[in-house]
Amino acid sequence: MKLFKSQCLKLATHEHIDFDENGESVDDVLVAPDWTIEILSPDQSSNRVTGNILHCLKHNCQLGWLIDPSDRSILVFQPKQQPELRRGKDDLLVLDEIELKLTVEEVFGWLKMLG
Repeated sequence: MKLFKSQCLKLATHEHIDFDENGESVDDVLVAPDWTIEILSPDQSSNRVTGNILHCLKHNCQLGWLIDPSDRSILVFQPKQQPELRRGKDDLLVLDEIELKLTVEEVFGWLKMLG
């Protein structure tokens, strides 16, 4: 996995990352991530951020999370499915390639430690 940082978190599986002749990953990623995570800030439009996730899903992204700190919820997006709202002790979906069991509470615990 490679982590890409902008206003959101994007993860790509190894087969979607290009490498140069020295075996280093190329900084320019021209494909949608496998997993996109957006954290909604108070000054952002939820529709715009949701639109970013939907755009990624339309271009072969496998999973999207919209994290809303104001109500401590995570909206989980998957291709061709209705979004699912998760809260508290609800389990979260992660990519199949990642062996991780995670709840909404745990994510917000991590965010609190980082903040």
